Amino acid sequence: MRLEGNAWKFGDNISTDHIAPGRLFHLRSNLEELAKHVLEDADPEFAHRVAPGDFVVGGNNFGLGSSREHAPAIIKMAGVSAVLAKSFARIFFRNAINVGLPVLVCDTDQIAAGHRLAVDLTTGTIYNLTQGIQLSSPPLPDVMIRLLADGGLAAHVAKHGDLMVE
Repeated sequence: MRLEGNAWKFGDNISTDHIAPGRLFHLRSNLEELAKHVLEDADPEFAHRVAPGDFVVGGNNFGLGSSREHAPAIIKMAGVSAVLAKSFARIFFRNAINVGLPVLVCDTDQIAAGHRLAVDLTTGTIYNLTQGIQLSSPPLPDVMIRLLADGGLAAHVAKHGDLMVE
């Protein structure tokens, strides 16, 4: 599974409040509207300028904070193909896979805003096409690749009738 797009760079400790602003909590049942505000507290222009296929690139502890499943969901709804970060909050990582948003752990220091990236989820290889360098991530387990290919946990269960992965 290969993805390609431009990088949107964020720093350390991007919380679920940065992703889905708490002041917009009333929109949690209207994810399409909430997605129009994704990451606006970290970058007010992001939601208006992100293009389908682009990547969110973070530092350490991406997605910390409350367990808001809608945080990774609205990142995905905004057209982001994957999130790359040095580390993730555990619950954000799991919620991202559950909603079908790929997340990869890698050294993001050599990725800047606007760099063109290509990511191979199967091998965990990240190509910084702008810099002509290759980065690596631990490849996602096969079960996660299958869940992502089906669009997330709920879509996988709907397609296969259960969570069994051969």
